[in-house]
Amino acid sequence: MAQMDLKKYQPYIIIGIIILFALLTLWTRGIPSEGLVTAEGVNLLGNDPWYKVRQVEQTVANFPGYAWFEAMTLYPTGDNIHWGPLFAQIIATLCLLTGASTRPEIMVVASWVPPLMAVAMVPVTYLLARKIADWKTGLIAAGLIAVIGSNYAYRSLFGFVDHHIAETLFSTIFVLAYVAALLAARDRSFSPKNFETLKIPVITAALAGIAYLLGYFNMPTMILFALIVAAFTLVQFILDFFEGRSSEYLVLINAVVFGVVIIGAAAFGFPHSGFSLVFYTVGHAVAYAALIAGTLVLYALSVFLKDRPKCYFPAALAAVAALAVAVLYIALPEIYDLLIANLLSFFGTGATTTTVQEARAWSFDAAWATFHWGLVLTAGGAAALLWQNRERVNPAHVFVLIWTAIILASTAAHVRYEYYLAANIALLAAVFAGAVIDATWRDVAHFLGRGSGSRASSVPEVTDKQETSAKKGKKGGKAPDVRKAKTPRRDQPDYLKIGALALVAGVTLIFAGTSLLGNIALATSAKYAGMDSQWMEALEWMGENTPDPGVDYYAIYDPNTFTYPEESYGVMSWWDFGHWITFIAKRIPNNNPFQHGVSGPNGSAVYLVSTDEAAANRILDTIGTRYVITDIEVDTGKFHAPVTWADVGQERFQPYFLLPVSAGSSEYQAVPFNTQEYYLTMISRLHNFDGSMTDPTSQVIYAEYRDAGTANTSLPVITRTQQMNATEAAAAVEAYNRNAPAGSHATLLGMYYQFRGDSILQPLERVPALQHYRLVHETPQNVYGNVGEDGPDLKAVKIFEYVPGAHIKGEGIIEVPIVTNTGRMFTYRQESVNGTFIVPYATSGWSGEVKATGQYRIAGTGQTFDVTEEDILQGHTIN
Repeated sequence: MAQMDLKKYQPYIIIGIIILFALLTLWTRGIPSEGLVTAEGVNLLGNDPWYKVRQVEQTVANFPGYAWFEAMTLYPTGDNIHWGPLFAQIIATLCLLTGASTRPEIMVVASWVPPLMAVAMVPVTYLLARKIADWKTGLIAAGLIAVIGSNYAYRSLFGFVDHHIAETLFSTIFVLAYVAALLAARDRSFSPKNFETLKIPVITAALAGIAYLLGYFNMPTMILFALIVAAFTLVQFILDFFEGRSSEYLVLINAVVFGVVIIGAAAFGFPHSGFSLVFYTVGHAVAYAALIAGTLVLYALSVFLKDRPKCYFPAALAAVAALAVAVLYIALPEIYDLLIANLLSFFGTGATTTTVQEARAWSFDAAWATFHWGLVLTAGGAAALLWQNRERVNPAHVFVLIWTAIILASTAAHVRYEYYLAANIALLAAVFAGAVIDATWRDVAHFLGRGSGSRASSVPEVTDKQETSAKKGKKGGKAPDVRKAKTPRRDQPDYLKIGALALVAGVTLIFAGTSLLGNIALATSAKYAGMDSQWMEALEWMGENTPDPGVDYYAIYDPNTFTYPEESYGVMSWWDFGHWITFIAKRIPNNNPFQHGVSGPNGSAVYLVSTDEAAANRILDTIGTRYVITDIEVDTGKFHAPVTWADVGQERFQPYFLLPVSAGSSEYQAVPFNTQEYYLTMISRLHNFDGSMTDPTSQVIYAEYRDAGTANTSLPVITRTQQMNATEAAAAVEAYNRNAPAGSHATLLGMYYQFRGDSILQPLERVPALQHYRLVHETPQNVYGNVGEDGPDLKAVKIFEYVPGAHIKGEGIIEVPIVTNTGRMFTYRQESVNGTFIVPYATSGWSGEVKATGQYRIAGTGQTFDVTEEDILQGHTIN
């Protein structure tokens, strides 16, 4: 029977396998579509995708126009957009081609683009691995990128419409193109007089420049890959110098690549002013020109020091670098900030980054949970490349190692860059597996019985490298006949090599299988992970029941001429929800998930943790806020975030104490408690108490503790606790502190929400009423569940209107009964200040859902007052 010649069909087999990996990618990424697609469109994942679809809607309406200025966020200034148009324009083009014009249709088309980009990563990764090693390595890499998890998998799911997966795709295409340029240009002799010697290197380098521009038009973070090229160029020049090899190919490649980039960037234009690399400024062109100039300086030094001792070159480089930094720092501070300070800040972290999940530093535990055995395989791949370059350096291998090192450092600083690192993990893990296959295959074939005396055992398998060598041959000589190569005959295979292959294959399969199962689990859970239904309900209500701000949602505005109309206003909330407010309610948030409008004296952080209503009101007056939205998460689990951004110290609101694990135990655990300051914050007074005056209604915790210094511990240690009536507890605290031993104190504490949920409703002392905030809507869900008529009833999301309030002269406490849109009833109470009440609820003339069911009454008197809506909005004095 004739034996099938698999070599003949190898290209088709490879293409078929790549298609299978691509289909696997599409299937896993598309799983969430089952649960996220609704009649209204797609319940997008996270925060940023909602804004990206808003941009797509805007681009479709103004195609191919792109808004560099956003009037529908960061009231009252608007915001500048710091990423490029490519991702939104790709989606908008697909919408126009498919006829998607309504919001639901646009959302569906947009949601499929990230999975399709993940599909494109499969052949791109194959080609890159094929360039670095061989087709076997390419197939392994393609399979791994199809199943690899982490932020890469999440950000390429159906419904996560953001440019992150595009960053990974376009940057990997650039790496592929740059590697191809290196391989095309190395070991070539160039002559300016002979274009044939320059044609292939120049064309491949120009293609790499175009690939870079794709990434640049998507996101200015592409500058990171210019840094990678710069670091590689420095290292490769040193290696070439020590090997005695000319580095003129690096000059040619970098000059062409970044010459194309400079031309493309200039043609694209610089919509932002200044030199920042975070925005599209002329600073990018300066940085690319500096890279070309730096390459020329390196080349000049290498030529000048060619016949001198090898150690001179790195010493000269260090001296030139130090001199250049000093000159820039002293003479050109703007350029220093552009090239040096920006670099240092990129890899740095700040306290506020701990409140942004994607900006947090990477821990080993997180790294292992994400990539697990892939990290081991990646280390093996790096070692394999180093081993292969022990005799003669391959610049493409060096570039891959430098690329991986810098992306790894970026990920260590900010976990979000896992989505970049996925490509490196897949590539180097495949390199290691491929290297082990090459080193062990003969013994495995012998072990599997391909014939101790057969022809197959005596003729070595032709590898890609051998094929290349055979085709090229030696200059002026005949190509060697591979078929005549002899392999020493062995009676027994090397079982150590067989074991090594089995081990690496097993680890690779475990890595791939575990990653695939993790991706399926991630995608399955993601289909239930869209916007919270309570937020959706609240914002849909806001869009239908609050005044239009007078800004055209679809229009593109010029920041130099745009001014907000008189009827416009802002919506205050925490920054997480800014894009939701823009997209769902079509209202203008005062801050957004770009973390703009969060910090500073008028930021949302200071507002939410302020304990002084007058100070909080001044913030809203300054930034033109009319509505405030609160939610249970910022009130509890996310409370640390505004505290951190406001830089006021969490111990003021929620200090930690050491408490015995159990009665009589010598082991302690750190436990957070609420202080009265927490109950006085704006977020607590609004969300927990509806802006009403609230007195302690149950027992509080009286606690005695020792300072950390006195107890020689990291935190204060509680020595005694007792539940008491609030009045008795306050007296006990005063009595104890009057004669307390040195280093010991007494205080009142409230249980942390995690340990006792209803504690946030029970202040330690009286909480005064807010005078200028009225509840206008709350969502139906009780965060405590169905607890019966007598149980606590706290809603997940609440919307308050900030109003001037009506003035009523009087003394004591004024009350008015309120019923909310959910049927919840409470009494708004306020104590007079300087003989005046300023009340926020109208008892007549108000058509809203949250209503007063009676008149204002001063407790203990027969005085009642009717307050109209006009009185509230105009600040009238009633009596």
